[in-house]
Formats: sequence, structure tokens, C-alpha cells
Amino acid sequence: MSRLPFRLHSRTVLERDQTASARSAVAAPAAGGRGASARGERDRVAWVDYAKGWSIILVVAMHSALGVGFAVGETGWMHAVVAFAKPFRMPDFFLVAGLFAGRTMEGPWRAFLDRKVVHFVYFYALWLLIALAVKSGELGLTTPVAFAAAYLWGFVEPFSSMWFIQLLPILYLATRFVRRLPTPVVLVAAVVAHVAAACAPDGGAYAMGSNLTGWTSLDSFLLFFVYFYLGHRFAGAIFAFAGTVGRRPLLLLAGLAAWGIVEELSVLRGLPEWPGATLVFGLAGALAVIAGAALLDKIGAMRWLAYCGRHSLVVYLSFFLPMAVARVALVKLGWIADVGAMSLIVAAAAVSGPLLIDRLTRGTPLAFLYARPAWARLERPKPVPPQRLAAVMSRA
Repeated sequence: MSRLPFRLHSRTVLERDQTASARSAVAAPAAGGRGASARGERDRVAWVDYAKGWSIILVVAMHSALGVGFAVGETGWMHAVVAFAKPFRMPDFFLVAGLFAGRTMEGPWRAFLDRKVVHFVYFYALWLLIALAVKSGELGLTTPVAFAAAYLWGFVEPFSSMWFIQLLPILYLATRFVRRLPTPVVLVAAVVAHVAAACAPDGGAYAMGSNLTGWTSLDSFLLFFVYFYLGHRFAGAIFAFAGTVGRRPLLLLAGLAAWGIVEELSVLRGLPEWPGATLVFGLAGALAVIAGAALLDKIGAMRWLAYCGRHSLVVYLSFFLPMAVARVALVKLGWIADVGAMSLIVAAAAVSGPLLIDRLTRGTPLAFLYARPAWARLERPKPVPPQRLAAVMSRA
């Protein structure tokens, strides 16, 4: 496979991005971001936002911990948290992303392409440009030709952590193309693809990835399509599961505690690394996250986490900027010796920074950073009644 002289996406966790960005991500980012319709906001399922919130925070925590560890040459307690979450961090993202795929699968192609393909292509193209501009010196992109070549190559081999944004429209398209096939046939094929990809693990102790073919998007598709398809085909059962466990908080807490113990012991022994077992631990962890999300929704706690989930695309697109700034500042100042505490502070800055930028840019010429403009749409946005718009913004 041919490569450009510089490496846009290396094969080790610490080299992929000098912030130690491994091939993992956000979960599933909110499909509409701030540009979602008022109906989408009104019809949101609260526990889904909690699940997305957990996922995006775990993703950012991984990047932050590995980046700090790489910068100081040490590991901390946050690395243990990241290793614990590795088996289920991305499976949860893709399982939850698949839950709402059915809404457009049978609809007109124009609406489907606008919401599930063009939407993510727009943000990928925009933030790839921004990321390369920020890292151009570091990557040696000193001429317009080199920069253009790197930008175009980024659509073939995704840049750093942005592989998730590139993969989502591929998953939606694949699911639409196989929707007429018998579910067992597709599931068997997806499981076989997952096991094959899991036989060539990539990402070390902290990130779930595959290097089966050497192409990031293809390897990621083979590894994660099964979770997305399960979320799509068994959405009803998953929603029923969340509704049931949410009504039994004490039993749910006991179950989560038991799962956590089994998960930790299994991670310490390397069991989730076994091909095939990756699927079992991924699904178990994803269901644990969903159960925990249902509990939080039931008791109305940690609303900030649901807010992060509703704006997970905002966080995922731009967390690398405040993360890098916070990491460099803390390392240079040297005020905090504990690597885990430093990683936690960097992660907090990486999550809150994009949310703050999103707030500040609303209604300004920079709103296009997180809200897709009209020219980048195939569908014309439906007018929103003022009363409904006010209700939506009050919950934003």
C-alpha cells in the first residue's frame, strides 16, 4: 500500500497523533448536532444521551491519558481506567448509533443521503482541513502542494481520531444496502468479519482496533459493523431492556457491580483480547453502559453528562484543540506531579472546550463550525414554529 512521505495515521497508539490519539472515538456523535430539527430534539430518548455522554468522555479520556503519558514518559491511574473501558468503549458507540438507523433506511434516498452521508462528509471535510492546518508544521506540510496532497489523502486514510466520522456514513450505507437480506445471514457475515479483524489487533492495551488489511476504514468497518447492525436490527429489544432495568435500581446497581468486577478481572488476564471474546465483552459492556444510562435518567442525576451526549459530535470534532493546549500548559508549568490527575484535567478541558466554543459561535459567522449551513444540505430545512424553537433551545 502506497503512503505519503509523512504519516497521517500511524499504526501505533502513541504515533498516530502526537497527542497519542488512538483509533477510537465518539461515540456515536449526535446525528444532527446543533443543526438537528426541533422534532429530533423533542423526540430524544434521555438515556441515549447519557450513554453517548459516557462514551464520548471515555474516548476523550483515552486520548488525554495517552497524550499526557507520552509527554511525561509515565503512566497514571487514568491509564487503568482507559484499559478497563477498552473492550466496550467503541462497541457502545456503534451499538447506540445503530439504534436510530431505521428511521431513514426505508425513506427516500435524498433524505437518507442528506442526513446520514452528506452530514458527516461536511464535518469531516471541514475539520480535516482545520486539523491539518493546525498540525501542518508538525507534519511538514510546508507547501500548498504538500498540504493539498495530505488533505486529499485524508479522504482515503482518515486522519488520526477522525476515522470514526468517516466510518459512520459507510456503516449507514452498508446497512441500507443489506436491509433486504435475511438478518441471520447478515449477522453471520458481520460476526465472521469481526472475528477476522480481531485476529489482527491494533491499538495495544488502550484502544480497540484492527490492522487486518492496513486500511483504517476497511479494518474498522470489519471490526465494528456487527455492533452497528445489532443496534439497528434489535433496537426494540435494546429499548425494552433499558426501560426494564431502569425500573429496578437496586438490582441494576448489583448487576453493574458484578459486571465491573468481571470486566476488571478479565481485562487483567487479557481475556477480552481473544478474537470472538471481543464481541462478547463488547456487547456486555455496551449493555452495562446502557443500563447505567437508564439508571441515571431514572434518578435524574448528572444532567451534564446527558448534555455532553447531546453534543457529542461537537466534542468529538474539536476536542483535540483544547486537549493539546491544556496538556502542553500543564507539562510546561509542572504544577501537578500526578499523571492521573493531570490526565483528568486535560480530559475536562478537552470536553468543556468544544462545548464552550459551540456556545460562543452560535448565531455568529463561525456557526458553520458545528451547524451545517443550508448550502451543504440536500434537503431544505423545515421551518420551526417559534414556540417549539424556544423550547428546544431551553434544553440545549
